[in-house]
Amino acid sequence: LAWSNPELGDFITETIGDEWITDLDQLRKLEPHANDADFQKHWQAIKRRNKERLAELVEKDCGVVFNPDSLFDVQVKRMHEYKRQLLNVLHVIHLYDRIKRGDTENWTPRCVLIGGKAAPGYWMAKRIIKLVGNVAEVVNNDPDVGDKLKVVFLPDYRVSAMEIIAPGTDLSEQISTAGKEASGTGNMKFMMSGAVTIGTYDGANIEILEEAGEENFFLFGLKAEEVVARRESYDPNAIIEQDEDFRRVMDMLGGSHFNQFEPNIFDAIVDAIRSPYDPWMTAADFRAFIAAQRRVSDAYKDQKRWARMSIINTATSGKFSTDRTMKEYNEEIWKLKPVAPLT
Repeated sequence: LAWSNPELGDFITETIGDEWITDLDQLRKLEPHANDADFQKHWQAIKRRNKERLAELVEKDCGVVFNPDSLFDVQVKRMHEYKRQLLNVLHVIHLYDRIKRGDTENWTPRCVLIGGKAAPGYWMAKRIIKLVGNVAEVVNNDPDVGDKLKVVFLPDYRVSAMEIIAPGTDLSEQISTAGKEASGTGNMKFMMSGAVTIGTYDGANIEILEEAGEENFFLFGLKAEEVVARRESYDPNAIIEQDEDFRRVMDMLGGSHFNQFEPNIFDAIVDAIRSPYDPWMTAADFRAFIAAQRRVSDAYKDQKRWARMSIINTATSGKFSTDRTMKEYNEEIWKLKPVAPLT
């Protein structure tokens, strides 16, 4: 927070002092300011400047212009099927379909950034990257879309990019299949910089939800025990057929809309979604994800509410300090006595 988001760090220090840098629980002192209009305005002005920095990075690396007034919707992490970048892309296709149908009343403009690297031999992860790129090419060049929706796959995801991405993110996508994520740390970095999380009840999301509160987190999807219980009777084809929006998305994905000159290139992805043995249960969480994203769009329209959510996320992120982790390890396992620092 202090290193990658210095302007926000300075504002926090100006407000509550600098002890938070070595004692992250001190960020709790920000909570009383969460409803203060002037504080919110200053907080959002800093976020706006960070979004402008991120937009510059996207334009330089991707050649796509992000409007900082839009919702910046970000998923950057290792490319893996359990992390469900595919579910994110299905939502993007759904938004694109809505725009093409003229269903844009009270629309919240959105810029979607996906980034990450796949293992060299991970064919499906690379095919999903290809899908993101193809969808982005269609969406970003469709005159019907304009600034309503932009999509990019950020190449060469790296730490130096994350130092720009996290401060400029509005919505942090943490949407793994419940029961698959051991913990995760990217979600914590986004939280500290004031991003609001949309996520499943999985990994460190559970603790973020507990710390920030349900009203400051967009929870959706099956829980781990529900994923297990549903496996025996899982029928994604029935789910798709009973959901008109999902059916339209799958028709676009399985047709030639995003692969006009590359026939059948995404057939394996379509087959994976439709498979009753899909371990990631993409279809099972589709409708819940779409509904949660609608809640995101509605919340973002109320900038005072969104500012409060952002402030509370930063204020409640102290638990995720490695200092606290090591202190607890020492108390419970090592039982070492602290000594005065050397001078």
